[in-house]
Amino acid sequence: MAGTKNENLDPDKIKVNTRRIGRKILVYNHTSSTNNIAAEYAKNKENDGLAIFAEEQTAGRGRTGAKWLSGHSDSLLCSILLTSCNCNPELLSLACPVAVAEAVGKIAHSHAKIKWPNDVILNGKKVAGIMVESKKVNGSTAYIIGIGINCHQKKTSFPSELQTTATSIDIESRSICDRISLAKRLLSSLDHWLETAEDASEKIIDRWRKLNTLLNQRITVIYNCRKYTGNCIGIDPENGLILQLDRGGVRMFHAAQTTIAK
Repeated sequence: MAGTKNENLDPDKIKVNTRRIGRKILVYNHTSSTNNIAAEYAKNKENDGLAIFAEEQTAGRGRTGAKWLSGHSDSLLCSILLTSCNCNPELLSLACPVAVAEAVGKIAHSHAKIKWPNDVILNGKKVAGIMVESKKVNGSTAYIIGIGINCHQKKTSFPSELQTTATSIDIESRSICDRISLAKRLLSSLDHWLETAEDASEKIIDRWRKLNTLLNQRITVIYNCRKYTGNCIGIDPENGLILQLDRGGVRMFHAAQTTIAK
């Protein structure tokens, strides 16, 4: 759907009828990190499902501590707070990219895919990243889902080393992304797939596998500072990536300790 680049995010316009996710919405013009804000709100269980958006982050971060780069209002930057979670962390880490991929695909009018473990891909390039953090609060565990989706970036918006691997919805759809519509779609999609993860885990696993880009691909991963190359023969929801190694043997690589070499 086409939008206007200068339209600011507005909690009243983003509001959507959901069971859990986005019942409360906050929008910041400028902040260090929406995940940091969510961590403060995690102290109150009544903030379950809180969605925090920001037009700009100065210390946004991705998986493995990488900095998330974005100009003001160029991206959809948000964090979702779950003060309790009735599914295991592994299923949660599958449900989130499925939800983001489906929301992005609808707005971009394209088939968004998932690159294990937490990237969303459009036409072979990264358009979104997800980071799930856990936080101990008063003896229980809260989860914070950090999401960054590239919306208005041009190719030259990205550092030179990322221009062949990163993209935005504007680039791929050849139109201007409506971030309000994307935010609404994202909240609805997260609400649906997080509920599905709790009630019907096999549906999440099946959908995640269908959207994944790595099956039957030859890849190199970095695990404990060592590189391993082989053919991806499977992805296990709990144990991670399964490689038939070039040097022989089959090995599993857990997402928390593994990155894919570029």
